[in-house]
Amino acid sequence: MIRQRMGVGGNLLKRFHLAIIIICQVTIVPTFLFSIAYLIDIDLDNASIGLRTEMISWIFAAGITYGIISLGLALIMSGYTPFYISNNGGWLAVTGLSRRNNDPELIDRARLSAYKTPHGTMSRLVHKKIKRENYDIMTVHGGLQLLAIPLQVILIAVPLIIMEGVPKDLIKSDSAFQLGIIGYLIALWAAIRIHPLISSRLIGVAYLLRNILGRFGRISWTMPLILYWIFARFFLALSLNWLGVDYEQWHEMQLEKIIIQTVVDEAIIPEKALLDSIVAISVLPMATFTTFSVLSGMKEMPEWMLGQEEKLENVNTNALEASNTREEKSDDDPFGFFSND
Repeated sequence: MIRQRMGVGGNLLKRFHLAIIIICQVTIVPTFLFSIAYLIDIDLDNASIGLRTEMISWIFAAGITYGIISLGLALIMSGYTPFYISNNGGWLAVTGLSRRNNDPELIDRARLSAYKTPHGTMSRLVHKKIKRENYDIMTVHGGLQLLAIPLQVILIAVPLIIMEGVPKDLIKSDSAFQLGIIGYLIALWAAIRIHPLISSRLIGVAYLLRNILGRFGRISWTMPLILYWIFARFFLALSLNWLGVDYEQWHEMQLEKIIIQTVVDEAIIPEKALLDSIVAISVLPMATFTTFSVLSGMKEMPEWMLGQEEKLENVNTNALEASNTREEKSDDDPFGFFSND
């Protein structure tokens, strides 16, 4: 009983830890990284360091804005649906937009839809690893974050390739950015669906690699994301300069012009902010999707979310436990004196 309570307490603590990670990923991490890039003013000629206080309003507005956008993209693209919603017929039924309340057919359809989503697929993978194979949940999370890195690189490259690779005579000069965003959304949709497929095959390798990296020192659960962001930002700027791409021409078409200055009218937007915008919407949605899937995989899943193979294994496991219990009782009472039959 004591061990069981300790296990439940540890599980709740890890779930709380993952919830804190999600909050940090969509608030503190982007704000912190924007601060590193634009708040500190280093003057090498005079050997002095100052703060660009005029950038504070943009830094906070951009950090929160891109965090919220990334959270929304991760939830929508992955088809995130709480079990409660599926058990009650889906979002339309719960919000009262459908009159078919408690309709068994509608509930079955909602459950099947949740089962097939990338979020459902990834959650089942995580549940299988931690419940049946005793994988450490935080190491699983770190391994899945590692597997997302190649997809995040692709998400960075896609809008740039579209904006610079499409011939100018095919599109208007002021439409390149919008076309790049459309290409990014399609790539993100594909990446979130590919991630569970890759993870199902490589989760063991990623888990081992994350264990090895952890032995070289204590690695926080947000530090890999921060380091990857910094390297991606650096190599993105280096690549664009090497290719001779004039990305400052996109300054007037950035998302901040539409959203951030609407929220904070006096915000001063740096000319190179597009680089950080591209990195943010490429890195954060995949990281958030992964963390949400791990958090859902820790919960006890309803039977309809489990595959047929796992259901059969659960039935066999329960049957084996019942058989062992009967054998133990038989050993303690060989003549059946205390039997209830």
